[in-house]
Amino acid sequence: MKTIAMTIAALTLATASFSTLAATEVQSAPAGQQTIGVVSASSNGDLSGLQSELNAKAAQAGASSYRIIGASGNNQMYGTAELYK
Repeated sequence: MKTIAMTIAALTLATASFSTLAATEVQSAPAGQQTIGVVSASSNGDLSGLQSELNAKAAQAGASSYRIIGASGNNQMYGTAELYK
C-alpha cells in the first residue's frame, strides 16, 4: 500500500516541467514514439530529487520523453522510468 501511495505521489509531482533538461515527462506512452529502454535512479530525500535524477538519465540516454513507472522508499528514494524516442 505504501508503494502505491508513493507511486501516486511521484506521478503527481511529476507534472512539474524542468525546461533545462531535454527529456519531457509524460503521463502515458506518447503516440508515434517507441520505447527505447528503462532507467532507474535513487535520491536522498524527496520525490522531486528522484524526478530530477530520472529526468537527467533520460536526457543522457537521448530520450525525447520519459514516464515514471515506479517510485518507492522512505529516506532513500528509488524509481524507474520508461524512455521514449
